[in-house]
Order: sequence, then structure tokens, then C-alpha cells
Amino acid sequence: MTDRGGAVSFLLGGLSDLAKRRNARSKRESSYDRTGGNNDWFDVEPSQTLKMAEVDGPGCIRHIWITGGGNELYFLKKTVLRMYWDGEVNPSVETPLGDFFGAMHGLAHNYISLPLSVVGRGLRMGLNTYFPMPFDKRARIELVNECEKSPLTIYYHVDYELYDEHLSSDLLRFHATWHREACKATTDKLNLTGDENYVVLDAKGSGHYVGCMLGVKSLRPDWWGEGDDMIFIDGEKWPPSLHGTGTEDYFLSAYGFPTRCEGPHHGVLQTGDTYDWTGRWIVYRFHIEDPVVFRKSVRVTIEHGHANDRGDDWTSVAYWYQDEPHKAYEKLPKPSDRLPLA
Repeated sequence: MTDRGGAVSFLLGGLSDLAKRRNARSKRESSYDRTGGNNDWFDVEPSQTLKMAEVDGPGCIRHIWITGGGNELYFLKKTVLRMYWDGEVNPSVETPLGDFFGAMHGLAHNYISLPLSVVGRGLRMGLNTYFPMPFDKRARIELVNECEKSPLTIYYHVDYELYDEHLSSDLLRFHATWHREACKATTDKLNLTGDENYVVLDAKGSGHYVGCMLGVKSLRPDWWGEGDDMIFIDGEKWPPSLHGTGTEDYFLSAYGFPTRCEGPHHGVLQTGDTYDWTGRWIVYRFHIEDPVVFRKSVRVTIEHGHANDRGDDWTSVAYWYQDEPHKAYEKLPKPSDRLPLA
């Protein structure tokens, strides 16, 4: 639909909107064989960038599917996904490819949620996202092969709509950023500032936070998830507007993560040892029905253990919408520093 000024103001979606007439043209960019054959992929050499899509707007990306492979075990960590909207210089999305879809430790896990899904596991998988990604002037999506020696074979679809009118100013741009930290344990028994928490997202501007993927390598026995989530909005000091009661509570579990599960808004993709709590864990939470709104800034944090008393390896991807320009992201570390701990 359009607002009174003729601009596209609301992107239709969901079962309740399927019967409504859509004022749009459906398009796709893909890796199909331009010769008419069946070689429906692109080879991407080390250090090479594959331009998956570069399209003029106004429009909105509705779905992306990616599959492929390489000869290196952790090619999902060494391949970088970037997305740019409306001619910006700094990407609005910049994460390792696998992490964007939940492969926080380098190997994929089968699951289905509303905005993201993986069909398959390990290194044989189809990666999907349904996050709507509006753009007014231009959209550019790239994959960068940062493997040392291995070429990549990439198949993909980028499904999108084009509109006759420009987007309304109430449509924000999609963003995603990656963070990893070897968290350091503190000896404090109380946390009255949140300053030492693990930071999932630190953004400036106006928009809403819509969720995250989190991977944890628990390095010693005992429960690693006793830390509270603390979400600070518009520069506020402790206590924040949103203060939780434990890591498993934020990810909508309880009494730890006793089993693998998946759902539209939250899930547990990988569990370590559910008796001593060591090993590798992956959890996700999407704020589809309860986005966290901010006008000036948002800082999404979680304690690593109660009052940050644990020193484990944490990795995350945050997803949110905001106006542009966005705060510049921290530079991705070199590929070897993205790999999971043994």
C-alpha cells in the first residue's frame, strides 16, 4: 500500500496479507547458467568478491537462499556476507556467512524460524533468510572469499520486489553485525553498571532491535548462562529499561538449555554437555512481536555469568532496523581469528 504522498509505506507480508493486491513487480537475481546449461553456480577464488545482486530501487528484498561449498572445513567462517543500501560506503550487513544464519561454530545446524532457516547440517546446507530489506535507490549484496587456498562454489537466489513509488521515510534499513569476545571473568559479586557485559549490539540512530544469534564455548564446568540481559536505550544509565533475569530466560528457556529445540521466535540449535554445561552452545531470540524501539541509541548486553564471573568464548550476530547513516562497525578480524576454539 502507499501513503497519501504516493510513497510505499508498508511492505505487505504474512498470511493475513496474502489476498491483498500487491503493487509490485517480482524479480530475482540468481546464479543460473547463462548458457542454458546446468552449471548453475559461480566459482569464487580466494580473495575474490562475488556480486550476488546489484539492483536499482525502489524495492525490497524478500528472500535470499544460498548454498555451496569449499575445501576448507571452516569456509562458512571465512566467507564474508556484505549488504549495502542506497549507495552507502559502509555496509549495513557485515558478518561471516555462516554466522548470519546461525552457524556460530563454523558448522550448520538444521532449523526453521520465521526470519532465518537452514536445511541440512555441517557443510551441506541451504541457507535462507526472510528478513525484509527495503531500499530506495540501490541494493548491493556481496560474498567475499577469504579462504587461504580454497575456491568456493556458490549457488544463490535473491528474490525481491520493485515499486513504482519511492519508499516512505517510515521504512528503515536492515542491519546485521558480528561480534566475538574472549570474555574475562571478574571477581565482583554485584553488577550495578553493566559496563563489563558482553555487547551484542551498540548502535546509534533511530530504529528497533529485532534479535540475535549467540554462540558460546563454555570453557569450564558449571552453568555459564546465569547472566542477565540488559538493554540500554537512548543513552540511559543502569538500571536499563529492559533488565532480565538470566541468559536462558532471555532466550525463552528455563533452568538452563536442557534440550535442543527450534521455534519461530526462539530456539536452541546446539547444546554442549547438559550435566556439567561445558562445550559448544548456540541459541537464538527474535523480537518479531516485541521489537526493542530506540530513538537515539541502543546497547544490547548480556552478563557472561552472574556479575560477569565467567570467562568463556562468546560470538553473536545482532539484527536490527534503523535509519541511515549507521555507526561504523568494528573491523572483522582476520579469518584465523574467527575460527572456533578447539
